[in-house]
Amino acid sequence: MFRKEFWFGVLTVILCLPSGVGAQDNITGAVNRQASKSQVQTEAPGLTDKEKKRRQESLKQELQGAFKKWLEEDVGYIITDEERKVFKTLQNDEEREQFIEQFWLRRNPDPESLDNDYKEEHYRRIAYANQHYPSGIPGWKTDRGRIYIMYGPPDEIEAHPSGGHYERPIEEGGGSTSTYPFEQWRYRYIEGVGQNIVLEFVDPTMTGEYRMTMDPSEKDALLYVPGAGLSLMEQMGLASKVDRFTRTDGTRLPKRMIDSSPGAGYESTHSTEFSRLALFANIQKPPVIKYKDLEEAVTSNIRFNMLPFQVRTDYVKVTDDTVLAAITVSLKNKELSFQEKGGVQHAAVNIFGRVTTLTRRVVQTFEDNITLDIPQSLLDQSLSKPSVYWKSLPLRSGLYRLSLALKDVNSGNVGTMELRLEVPRYEEEKLATSSLILADLIEKVPSKKIGAGQFVIGGTKVRPAVGESFTRDQKLGIYMEIYNLKPDPAGHKPAAKIQYTLLKNNQPVVELEEDVSKLPESSANQTILEKTMPLAALDPGKYTMKVTVTDTIGKRTIAPTADFVVQ
Repeated sequence: MFRKEFWFGVLTVILCLPSGVGAQDNITGAVNRQASKSQVQTEAPGLTDKEKKRRQESLKQELQGAFKKWLEEDVGYIITDEERKVFKTLQNDEEREQFIEQFWLRRNPDPESLDNDYKEEHYRRIAYANQHYPSGIPGWKTDRGRIYIMYGPPDEIEAHPSGGHYERPIEEGGGSTSTYPFEQWRYRYIEGVGQNIVLEFVDPTMTGEYRMTMDPSEKDALLYVPGAGLSLMEQMGLASKVDRFTRTDGTRLPKRMIDSSPGAGYESTHSTEFSRLALFANIQKPPVIKYKDLEEAVTSNIRFNMLPFQVRTDYVKVTDDTVLAAITVSLKNKELSFQEKGGVQHAAVNIFGRVTTLTRRVVQTFEDNITLDIPQSLLDQSLSKPSVYWKSLPLRSGLYRLSLALKDVNSGNVGTMELRLEVPRYEEEKLATSSLILADLIEKVPSKKIGAGQFVIGGTKVRPAVGESFTRDQKLGIYMEIYNLKPDPAGHKPAAKIQYTLLKNNQPVVELEEDVSKLPESSANQTILEKTMPLAALDPGKYTMKVTVTDTIGKRTIAPTADFVVQ
């Protein structure tokens, strides 16, 4: 009997990969790649190869810039030196995306939750710092903004926004003076730093830019005025103001009375040179990661491929935020074990699938089966054909892992596969298409079956050809959806040309053209292409189908391609 518990065991032992961030190999090593089915190019018509290359380089730099911004701006204050070093060694965007997800998951107080309170609080702090601490530069770049982002709001703030009269505490030498604007932030406890942490920020230029300082005398506006703002000892003639400038501890504090008599003065915990240096160094470090690191999965990475099968994935837009990921699985009937039951040959395959994020957080699971009952007289003929299974999953754009396990019920043979799902992002008003699906069957479905059943996309049954292999007696089915064509101002209809080009050895073999306005399902938001092409006249070999969409109103072109083989 097919049991879900069995498949969770199979996938845990067979398919799991380590997902910690403590070591570089766990960050960079465990993403299997799947060759893309088609290559989509968005470009204006008539570009030279040099201009195309320049645009590709520009896009590459733009993507690198986004990750650089994340490293230097978004998490520059909270990323550890080890993490920064590892991030700079990553080779591609896929690894960087994986690192970023693991970075936040490692700090999530509840790793099992889809919400990450730490991440949300971090970006709230950045927004708060930008709003409250700007001073000619963004708030997140200021000293107060940096400390706020790293450690949150202080437990107490003593603010002197206009400076003015100030009575020095005894540890600063006593006496009164005038000050520049300054603030003192007190934290009762900062993990990795200590207790009763007092940080001082001073604005000596009166411009609103408060700088964190180790020297409490930096706020003294009368420091360089002879005879003004004297300390207690200076008032009694026991010290000279000149003595402040001969200190070797990095401050300009007045000389203090240091003895054990009550009220004579004292050295506070943070008033010594070394304690100030230690505080200044520790407060600059990234905050301690409060939550336990993700436990590294230690498993045997053994893969059973005694039941071979093929998989392809296609993507169709559903809403601005959701994409239909169509997963098609094909396995050859000759690989299955048949048993006779009442004169009929019976075979069954159980299917279990799991979609996870790159850090193994489960997004969706599904389980199903394929059942074949074939009369004995037709068995030999059926063995040469494949059995095809289709599953559609609504997903948000992003990178995922798909783990599949298939089990032949009669023989016990198991096949597994893990592949990458790169769900595209469809941007508003940007010309784009779904996957270019080459199918061995395209037909309309009854109205009551629209959107439901195997291989059904909208009102059409589209069975993708897994392996992209056709015989000459078949018809090549072409299915594709086009999004965001510019409407004609007069008739509010899209105006575009569709060109189908069949290539062999990069040379056109067949060329067809049609107008979008003639298509039955055509609108500005979505246009559906459904076409079949006989293959009987083609010689065996490898071909490429290229569908060029030219938006005559928006002056944009997109040209997805897909390869296939005629046997």
